Amino acid sequence: MKILQIMAGADVGGAELFFERLCVAFGKRNSVEQRVLIRQNANRKSRLNAGGVEPIELKFGGRLDWATPRAIKREIKAFNPDLVLTWMNRATDMCPKGKNNSYVHIARLGGYYDLKYYQGCDHLIGNTRDIADYLIKEGWPPHRAHYLPNFVNHEPAAALNRKTYFTPDGAPLIVALGRLHENKAFDVLLRAVANVPGAYLWIAGDGPLKGELDRLAEKVAVKPRVRFLGWRDDSAALLKTADLFVCPSRHEPLGNTILEAWAQQTPVVAADSYGPGTLITHLHSGVLVPIDDPVTMMRAIKNVLGDPTLAQKIVKNGLAEFENNFTEDIVTEQYLTFFQKVLAPCAASPV
Repeated sequence: MKILQIMAGADVGGAELFFERLCVAFGKRNSVEQRVLIRQNANRKSRLNAGGVEPIELKFGGRLDWATPRAIKREIKAFNPDLVLTWMNRATDMCPKGKNNSYVHIARLGGYYDLKYYQGCDHLIGNTRDIADYLIKEGWPPHRAHYLPNFVNHEPAAALNRKTYFTPDGAPLIVALGRLHENKAFDVLLRAVANVPGAYLWIAGDGPLKGELDRLAEKVAVKPRVRFLGWRDDSAALLKTADLFVCPSRHEPLGNTILEAWAQQTPVVAADSYGPGTLITHLHSGVLVPIDDPVTMMRAIKNVLGDPTLAQKIVKNGLAEFENNFTEDIVTEQYLTFFQKVLAPCAASPV
């Protein structure tokens, strides 16, 4: 099976990192021959190279970039793929359109995107069932809308030295991950942790609200116990170091960070936005609290930190959920099985 993947995303982000993981996973399969086109990005190229993937870098500029679509067309002609898998709007929009393509064009969506960019596709993948339902509600044919989940790395990480970040070894440590954006609701988490005496909070991420969140931490008198770590590529190690992972998001379509915490056997407290609320069974594989409720979040944090039996229970069940549904082998096999299914009608068609 010959697969050509195209990604024009930003340097960091959940979809971008999953794209990299899936490229590396396909590269391990003897049944797959792969070519990968990416936006010019030294960090992404380096990470893919480390996983044994040699990407081709293209400009992926704005509307006046005529060179990239022509380069994509040349690569498709040279490689002659069975499938082209595009990621998000720009890569999909720049892919050649036409009913006489010799390949099946599939786009993968990690959000509720405008479908005007996807009209030339044969099939669409949503990484949550809700996104797949959204595609159908927007008029996409149901038999061409599909759900396939993400996976995260499963390898156990080594815990970091807390003293590196001026955090006492014996203090309860809470970790949160994500872009410093209103949707992620780190303001709610800061207000909650302010009322958890002695607990330290590490926030790994960057974004437009960094200054505002720093000022809020000072305002609610929790700043001495908060560490803003910036964007990190060692989320597994951060989670392994933590006593608790909290996902306070107001809007979270999937919740890759939940999967990462399960994989690293870190207990989870999360706001009941769509992704975490779909993944977590309350008091079984994590603890759910209402969105925008710092008081209930504070109580949930105290309950998990103060109840080892509850913490061990949600760790055990979260790991089982991950191992049964979200490992690299399981999800990669689902992708390849899906690809074989959509290719079958093409193979059966007369030449």
